[in-house]
Amino acid sequence: MAGVTAVAALALGACSSDPAAPGGASPTSSAATGSPDGSTSGTTSTTAGGARVEGAPAPLAALVRSLYAGGDLTRTASPTAAAALKARRAATGSLDATAKVGSWMGTPVAVVTSGDDVTLAVGPTWKVVGGWWPSLGVSKPSLGAGPRFVLAIGSDARPGQPLERTRADVLQVIGVDGKGGGGVMGMARDLYVPLSTGGRGKINSAMVFGGPKAQVSTVRNVTGLPIQGYVVLGFTGFTKIVDDQGGIPIVVPKTVVASHARNMVIKAGPQTLTGKQALAYARERKTLPDGDFGRSRHQGEVILASAVKAKLAGPIAIPSALTSFSKVGKSNLTAEQILTFTAGLHQLSPLKVGRGVAKGAFGTAGGQSIVVLGNEARRLFAQFRDGNLA
Repeated sequence: MAGVTAVAALALGACSSDPAAPGGASPTSSAATGSPDGSTSGTTSTTAGGARVEGAPAPLAALVRSLYAGGDLTRTASPTAAAALKARRAATGSLDATAKVGSWMGTPVAVVTSGDDVTLAVGPTWKVVGGWWPSLGVSKPSLGAGPRFVLAIGSDARPGQPLERTRADVLQVIGVDGKGGGGVMGMARDLYVPLSTGGRGKINSAMVFGGPKAQVSTVRNVTGLPIQGYVVLGFTGFTKIVDDQGGIPIVVPKTVVASHARNMVIKAGPQTLTGKQALAYARERKTLPDGDFGRSRHQGEVILASAVKAKLAGPIAIPSALTSFSKVGKSNLTAEQILTFTAGLHQLSPLKVGRGVAKGAFGTAGGQSIVVLGNEARRLFAQFRDGNLA
């Protein structure tokens, strides 16, 4: 089920390493310089001309000062960020900012906060790629254009098996509409569909034949959604990230007995799930009355519960979560794509985020049980095209 972590502990920012600090960041702590291993060496507290940037390497601090002083960002910002910041007003008074730096698949990433402002940057030659700056009179966040979708994949790989060439145990499409809304849509793994690698088969087998890219193409073709890329994790990676982040606070609607996990009992009510409990809850299907559909629903519950925790931690927690994921997961998303997408999740209104499961009728093919897509699933796909399921 590990794909849920792609969102639960990564894409949704998880929680900070210092939960006692406001906004999830200690004002006196150091941040990583952006080295591939996420180390904390070489950070600075840079003060110049009334501008203080805590926890940033000198080049990043210089970029932030230029941003707030009204400097030219043509060469030091992405096209979308530069366009959003073009008409900004220069800051008045002193700048007091805090930076957290981590890495995404070896590329340095940073989140810099100052009051209600958030700046997203990618290194090693630091560039502003997005954010929101109400103090500078910028009216809207810069987080990529239009609806955006990412496929979270949970690999069924066992020890010694390749993470990216085994069945997809979890398929969850995460979407945002760019207007404060979003959705989480589960795909039943027994859906019998045309595969991007050729022929027909269960939707989760596409990764076996062609890896995560083939899995994305298959889901994209079936749903019609312009999925940007994927994040994929295995069982061990999922439990490690959840435990590293202090568990997932959730309200379990109904007691679940996880038959595949030595009958682990996950009781109804509010609780904080450990990595093993979260994995068991999101993988169980045999004891559920609606089987695989119920399992996919549980995965959506875990994702949304993690989103609430992430929102409380704030965007400053994103770099550490991306660093943690990079150690155990895989993705084809660029640092700019994942940073702006995860930050965009912090802009969501809880009242504008929905969830759904692509269902269908049960059948058989070649002696195996399958799920055949029906009109209900097609209506769900159409509803999600704007990035919102609320």
